[in-house]
Parts: sequence; C-alpha cells; structure tokens
Amino acid sequence: MALRFGVNVSTAETDYGTVLLDERAGEYWELNPTGTLVVKTLMAGGDEAAAADALTAEFDIDRGRAEQDVAALVAELRTAGLAE
Repeated sequence: MALRFGVNVSTAETDYGTVLLDERAGEYWELNPTGTLVVKTLMAGGDEAAAADALTAEFDIDRGRAEQDVAALVAELRTAGLAE
C-alpha cells in the first residue's frame, strides 16, 4: 500500500537520511538511509513488497529481515499519526 504523510508533516532530506517534522507536536523524526529508501518507494506508489525489494537490492539484507523492517517502519509512522 502506498504511503502518504499527513498535511502537518514536513520532510527534508539530509546527507544522512530524511528528517520529518510533526508540526502538530513539534517533534522531529530522523530516518536513516534504509528508512528513507522505504519511504521513497512507498510514496512513489510502491507497496511494502516493492519497498522490501528495494532494500534487498540496495543493502546487504535478507528478504525476511527487509519485510520485517518495512512493516515495522510503516506501523510506527502510522501509529505516530505521521502517515496515512
């Protein structure tokens, strides 16, 4: 499922990943390069399987671990109210 940030979330890419600002709470979140790749894939319309594929292609990670990491990140972003 594609991912979309809420209207109150600002993003900025850095040399180390992506920073998210939850403007409602004034809290910052920092995504490392793997998290950034997952978010970019999902925001481009890819599903969680495509994000796991991107991780295994870019980083030295096995498929099962990639799937777990993608699911955990998506769940955390949604639970925090940052993503829909």
